[in-house]
Amino acid sequence: MSQHFQHDVLVIGSGAAGLSLALSLPGNLRIAVLSKGDLANGSTFWAQGGVAAVLDDTDTVQSHVEDTLNAGGGLCHEDAVRFTVEHSREAIQWLIDQGVPFTRDEDADPEHPGFEFHLTREGGHSHRRIIHAADATGAAIFKTLLEQARQRPNIELLEQRVAVDLITARRLGLEGDRCLGAYVLNRATGEVDTYGSRFTILASGGAAKVYLYTSNPDGACGDGIAMAWRSGCRVANLEFNQFHPTCLYHPQAKSFLITEALRGEGAHLKLPNGERFMHRFDPRGELAPRDIVARAIDHEMKRLGIDCVYLDISHESDTFIKTHFPTVYERCLEFSIDITKQAIPVVPAAHYTCGGVMVDGHGRTDVPGLYAIGETSFTGLHGANRMASNSLLECFVYARSAADDILTQLEHIDIPDSLPSWDASQVTDSDEDVIIAHNWDELRRFMWDYVGIVRTNKRLQRAEHRVRLLLDEIDEFYSNYKVSRDLIELRNLAQVAELMIRSAMARKESRGLHYTLDYPDMLPEALDTILVPTTYAD
Repeated sequence: MSQHFQHDVLVIGSGAAGLSLALSLPGNLRIAVLSKGDLANGSTFWAQGGVAAVLDDTDTVQSHVEDTLNAGGGLCHEDAVRFTVEHSREAIQWLIDQGVPFTRDEDADPEHPGFEFHLTREGGHSHRRIIHAADATGAAIFKTLLEQARQRPNIELLEQRVAVDLITARRLGLEGDRCLGAYVLNRATGEVDTYGSRFTILASGGAAKVYLYTSNPDGACGDGIAMAWRSGCRVANLEFNQFHPTCLYHPQAKSFLITEALRGEGAHLKLPNGERFMHRFDPRGELAPRDIVARAIDHEMKRLGIDCVYLDISHESDTFIKTHFPTVYERCLEFSIDITKQAIPVVPAAHYTCGGVMVDGHGRTDVPGLYAIGETSFTGLHGANRMASNSLLECFVYARSAADDILTQLEHIDIPDSLPSWDASQVTDSDEDVIIAHNWDELRRFMWDYVGIVRTNKRLQRAEHRVRLLLDEIDEFYSNYKVSRDLIELRNLAQVAELMIRSAMARKESRGLHYTLDYPDMLPEALDTILVPTTYAD
């Protein structure tokens, strides 16, 4: 039997953005934080590098802003960049106050607290401004925020809950188009429950799982983007999918990212013969922005017909490597790769979704009562290419801004006492789940082949044709069978794939992460690619 629940705030996603928002709200609000798997299944837990912020007295807000604008290929919204960077120090202080154990600088001057923590440098940054917890920053942040959330009796942390779709007034035939909550699959019972809420927050991460090779965990299926689109929200710049240049290449290593900080600390990219190559592509060498490094690696792999390139930091001391990169050292050692003596085999892999649901400076979407924060959202910060370690910063700044905005509206917002239950009367149990597995594999393979690091018109047309056939097949399956996590994720992933393809076809130039052989030059004017749901278009 399905159940009904009522909360003041419903947070879909249990990563950095979702937990930060929940913890930034007062203790008298009833808050539910949903995770579709275990709480630690999101991308935050696996983030290695750190958080970019202006913390050093030798660094400036303007420098961080300019670096971000330069990396963004002319598409960053300067107001969003400045807003994020200007709030970076207070966001980091909030994390420190929560108890996040950032790595301290052993040579720090105790009389100058600005130098209390160790700062590293990553690609595209002109200063050392990445605060980190060794090379497992995401895990340190997540564990700290989760512990804080568990101590708050007003916050319910609910695992194995998969959001199916948002509930809006428009869909119920009520006045207005406010978001009223969501239908959520309880994987333990198999029932779809109804969650009513005064405010609903999409903090469900990106959609890098749309590609065959990705650094992301299995849940990165674009759920929030797809649900927002179906509810009438605009999306923007979904053609910009960042491929991390260096993921461990090993048949038994699933989605293990080799942190950018290795290159920040002097690691060299090499061909199988030991030759360095990045200087041929950019004067910054290994410290060039990620899109340039990823394309350079892709070019060399295709040119030489090799399976991978190599990242070498073995010229540094054993102590330095084990102290700064213990996670990478231990993980590689599991595959008999000793990074103090050997180079690491690496390949590019889909890593970050730069586009997403369009929001304002408070994380508000086009649908009243619905917010999107973190990788699900499009704030304008990242432009055509996200600069390293800006994404976690965006999570904290916009989560706190959204919480502040919610507080200004609490007295004026209520929702209907009774929302209709999920209707499962016309569906049956599926005996053809092999279709889901087959479609899932086909989708990710043609997205990798046709909508990857280098694109062409013909490749995109093929992808568009394939994804439309898949969407029709998935829609028929969805209409006739009971929902499952696999079916929900496939439906969302196919929808976001279609939006990515449409966005890529609309951009008749190469800019940032979108590189096409048919339009290799950059147009003089930088414009966002904005898609509007036709169902709700004015």
